Amino acid sequence: MTLFSQAVCEKIGSYVYILKDPRDNSIFYVGKGSGNRIFKHVEDALENPKESDKLNRIREIIHEGYTVEHYILRHGLNSDLALEIESACIDLLELDSLTNSVKGHNAWERGLKSTDEIIQHYDARIIVVEEPAVIININNLYRRFMKPEELYEATRSSWKVAKHRREKVKYAIAAYRGLVREVYEVDEWYPKGERWEFTGKIADSLIRDKYLNQSLDNYVKKGGRNPIRYTY
Repeated sequence: MTLFSQAVCEKIGSYVYILKDPRDNSIFYVGKGSGNRIFKHVEDALENPKESDKLNRIREIIHEGYTVEHYILRHGLNSDLALEIESACIDLLELDSLTNSVKGHNAWERGLKSTDEIIQHYDARIIVVEEPAVIININNLYRRFMKPEELYEATRSSWKVAKHRREKVKYAIAAYRGLVREVYEVDEWYPKGERWEFTGKIADSLIRDKYLNQSLDNYVKKGGRNPIRYTY
């Protein structure tokens, strides 16, 4: 495997890079790093049995006799600027599909938004949900231009929800980047392995209009890892 020399590592600074699949010329990963970070992913794919979309893609490329293509998009940067460029690239290229498991730096506050989402972001009213509901953060599942049925499927399955919680939940709220994306009335919960999924329908207009596109800052903690919050 080609690596940068020590001289290159000392001069290149922080950089933003992309990994490209030579089979279809698609970009499948965007990253930020320094030194030989750009080459680390192929090394991990070959030496680490861990499963991930990125590592599996690399293994497929190598198995078929190809070589992952590495490109430096911008170099000679400071770390903060590299993070911002990485985030912008992830937001843009995610429209096609990346294997990045984490969205870019500051994606919550300054990431890609439609003009309607910009209005929502700055004008959204911080709400208090009065009904017994579960707020489900679907940040890692949400995709732009999702169809209503895709949003429903991303929201309803599958989560760790305790019995005493499930029995009280009347509504499920799909949350993305701190805003309410949809409100569902929960009919029933069903086991899915060790987790649970619900069936339901879009809430009636009196409930839906009260919460849709409003801010969940009272409930959703930026950077929090637990995708589930309750309103009761």
